Amino acid sequence: MNLSSSEPEEACARVLQGLWVRVRAGQEEILLSPYLPASCALLTHLLLCAPFLALDTLGGVCRRVRSWRISAGSGPPPSVRRWFGCFWAVLYRYLTAILPATALFQTLRSPALPALAPSCWQLFVEVCACILLFDSLYFIWHFSMHRFPWLYRNIHQLHHQHHVPFALAAQDAGSTELLSLLLLALSSAWVVGCHPLSEILFHLLNSWMAVEDHCGYNLPWALHRLLPFLGGAPFHHTHHIRHNGNYAPYFTHWDHLFGTYIS
Repeated sequence: MNLSSSEPEEACARVLQGLWVRVRAGQEEILLSPYLPASCALLTHLLLCAPFLALDTLGGVCRRVRSWRISAGSGPPPSVRRWFGCFWAVLYRYLTAILPATALFQTLRSPALPALAPSCWQLFVEVCACILLFDSLYFIWHFSMHRFPWLYRNIHQLHHQHHVPFALAAQDAGSTELLSLLLLALSSAWVVGCHPLSEILFHLLNSWMAVEDHCGYNLPWALHRLLPFLGGAPFHHTHHIRHNGNYAPYFTHWDHLFGTYIS
């Protein structure tokens, strides 16, 4: 019994170790580059947004796609022109502020590359811990930006130009806010003490959840339909319309606890 129960764990460990060896092989200089986090954050965000650009484009001609749009005053999907305007704004802020600032942070952080991959359990625990910690830290920061007028006007207001959000708009914010979000994510991984492979998976999952939250679609296969403790796109869509609740980025427990949950 013990031997059979350990077989899946050993198989998972072999897969993770093989994956980690491939990631590390000859790539140490790239993986330790101080410019990698910001570059990967932007490229990952753009790639994850691509399916929603396709949906927004199809929305003009396909009734099924339009039926997935969140109904509360969402109107037609954003135009391709609006997408490209948002893209240039995000790219400019990354090149002028986010890339140099996070490079400095990574240089001070001095990450290392261990020889061994994490165990399956370690990977699972570290990714979950990072997501929960980031969700908690961002709830506090987001709540503060809405409750203190100076913070809202000078940091967060730009993001709320999108009364009806779309996928790429998840990163359409001022340089200070974008930097704060990236630093919160990097700090969450640092506090948890993640293995680099766990940190990579955390950042990928974090990027996907942010894109899905802003996509403007209540899709049949969305994560919040599978996991009821996630708010998903409808939860965050309500925040962009009402502005006075649903401050957590992903989970709903903090908003329930503080009385800021809006259904």
